[in-house]
Amino acid sequence: MNEVAKANERPLMITVLAIIAMAFGALTLFSGGRNLFDAAVIAEAGNTIGFVLWFNFLAGFAYIAAAVLLWMWKLCGVRLSAVIAGATLLVFLAMGIYVIQFDGLYNGKTVGAMMLRSSVWLLIAVLSRGYWQKFKATKTA
Repeated sequence: MNEVAKANERPLMITVLAIIAMAFGALTLFSGGRNLFDAAVIAEAGNTIGFVLWFNFLAGFAYIAAAVLLWMWKLCGVRLSAVIAGATLLVFLAMGIYVIQFDGLYNGKTVGAMMLRSSVWLLIAVLSRGYWQKFKATKTA
């Protein structure tokens, strides 16, 4: 069951998180697209890890979807945020395993970007879940 709240019931923090998620998604699509499809950027990028680049680019679409769903204050937006956070952490782990097991070559910017993505989406997932629980509690009381 997908519970929906009215926009005027959406907490201000959720509005802020939705805006951050939307901006993050747009920036991710822009930078990911450049890193995948712009020959000049690819030449300068150095040691990139293909599956991480593709994950981040495709995740940009999920970021935007989560932003819209959070803006609409739907439970599936809260859940999608948690899925994004978990998937990002799994890809970050896979990246670490790949670097250790294979060639050891990576771009330091990728590590920083994955740390930022993981932190942002963990924060969005945890905060939105907490606000949803609070919202549900006030609705049933």
